[in-house]
Amino acid sequence: MPQTTTPRLLAALLGAAALSCAQAAEFRSADIHNSDDYPTVAAVKHMSQYLEQKSGGKYKIKVFNKGALGTEKETIDQVKIGALEMTRVNISPMNAVCAKTQVPTMPFLFSSIEHMRKSLDGPVGEEILKSCEDQGFVGLAFYDSGARSLYAKKPIRTVADVKGMKVRVQQSDLWVALVGAMGGNATPMPFGEVYTGLKTGLLDAAENNIPSYDSVKHYESAKYYSKTEHSMAPEMLLMSKVVWDKLPKADQDLFRAAAKESVAFQRKKWDEQETKSLAAVKAGGAEIIDVDKKSFQAVMGPVYDKFMTTPDLKRLVKTIQDTK
Repeated sequence: MPQTTTPRLLAALLGAAALSCAQAAEFRSADIHNSDDYPTVAAVKHMSQYLEQKSGGKYKIKVFNKGALGTEKETIDQVKIGALEMTRVNISPMNAVCAKTQVPTMPFLFSSIEHMRKSLDGPVGEEILKSCEDQGFVGLAFYDSGARSLYAKKPIRTVADVKGMKVRVQQSDLWVALVGAMGGNATPMPFGEVYTGLKTGLLDAAENNIPSYDSVKHYESAKYYSKTEHSMAPEMLLMSKVVWDKLPKADQDLFRAAAKESVAFQRKKWDEQETKSLAAVKAGGAEIIDVDKKSFQAVMGPVYDKFMTTPDLKRLVKTIQDTK
């Protein structure tokens, strides 16, 4: 009987192939975003160019975006066992894998994008990335994912306006608790199902950054984008520790340098994309709503109590809050 090989099975079968060759090694990196020029996709391609140049052609990275190698959770599982070399994921799916990744996900932790960048570029960011090594992941970098806000079929100006609304959230306990604290009915579902959910009335609202709101045209069904900016949770670029441990120390240093170089590139692309997307959603009929942010911040205590439960986690939160 003939057998077909799916992209995900192929990824597993070819997992160690890149390293088995004595010549140039082409590592694979996964991403779920559809656009070939999306900031995270473009950033890893930029990292590959830097790596290829600095290594004299010894290493390069091929980006498989559009979910070609699976969902974020599936690519995380592949990276853990070394069946896939790298993946770019939102930090939220990693919350259940290494506890310290919950810290940058916490609501209203960062006062601004500049505060977020300064915090994650420093010792706190390094500690959080390093904390994933025990679970089989080498954290190479944090990428920007902007500020996430609520968008709905009606304007949301205070936390009282969220009461009883069916709000799509990421499939994460923390996000369910966050929307629950606002008084909403959290509805976890994959990102790809949100457009239909909003259109059919299964959802009243969702939350995301402006480029995502734009890219899948959620503004067609939820035209009120309320700037709660409740989360600035970053993206993560992860490498398999199985693969990493086979690299000479000098090459590991090269990968870290290439990842760091790609962060500045990604941030520039992200800022440009936000400006472009904001103009696009406004042209599409979206209304940007200012909110009483303090009313939202005031109800987040229980979320911190539930998830920031150890001295280490509380220390990291305080260090970020104290970062100027």
